[in-house]
Amino acid sequence: MVSIVIPVYRDSEALARTVKTLDASSIEVVVVATTEDAGALAQLRAAHPEIVWLEAPRGRAVQMNAGAAVARGRWLLFLHADTRLPPGWRHAIETADRDPRFSAGCFRFALDSPAPAARLIELGVRMRVRVFALPYGDQGLFVRREAFQALNGYADIPIMEDVDLVRRLRSRGRLFRSPLSVVTSARRWERDGWVSRTVRHLVLIGLYFCGVTPRRLMRLDRVRHL
Repeated sequence: MVSIVIPVYRDSEALARTVKTLDASSIEVVVVATTEDAGALAQLRAAHPEIVWLEAPRGRAVQMNAGAAVARGRWLLFLHADTRLPPGWRHAIETADRDPRFSAGCFRFALDSPAPAARLIELGVRMRVRVFALPYGDQGLFVRREAFQALNGYADIPIMEDVDLVRRLRSRGRLFRSPLSVVTSARRWERDGWVSRTVRHLVLIGLYFCGVTPRRLMRLDRVRHL
C-alpha cells in the first residue's frame, strides 16, 4: 500500500542509519541519489539489493518526482535521508487510507537532541501545523498517489517544494495529522546554531509567502552563506 521515497545528496551516512530502521523486504523503498553519490553509496547499495536505487539530477523535487514515477504504492511517503519513522507508522497511513477525505498526511516533528532549544522548535512546528495545516518535508509527508499525480507532483523549484505541494494538496482533500513522531537529526541546527537556523527558516518562509520566488530565495540564502 505504501512506497517510501528517499532523496539523498551527499548524505550517505545518514541514509545508512535510516535504511537500517526500515524493513525494505516487506515495504517498497525507493532511494533516489545523484551521480555524485554513486561512489559513496556503492557499499550500501550492495548491502541492500531489496531497495530500488535510482539516479536523478540534483534537486529534492526532481529526485522525489523520479522516485514517485517508479513507485507502486497507493500512498507515497516522502522521507528525508536523516529522518527515522516511528513504530506504528504504517497504522497511521492505514487510518488515513480508510477516510477518502484525506489526500495527504504527516507525522509530528521531533529532533534527536536533548537541548531545550530542540523542544521549543518542536513546539513551534506543532503550532504551525495546527494553525496553518502546513507541515514540512522533514515530518514524513505521505500522499495518495492519485492526488499526487493529479497535481503533477512536486514543482521543479529549488526550495519550498514541500510547502508548495502541501498548499496545492488542499484542493484535493484534508491533511491527516498523526500523533506519532518522526525523529530528524539535529545536526544542522547544532552546526548552524539553534537561533540562527530557526531565524533563517522563518525569514525564508516569510519572504516566500510575501511573493518572493523560490529561485530568488535560493540566491538570497546562498549570498548569506558566502
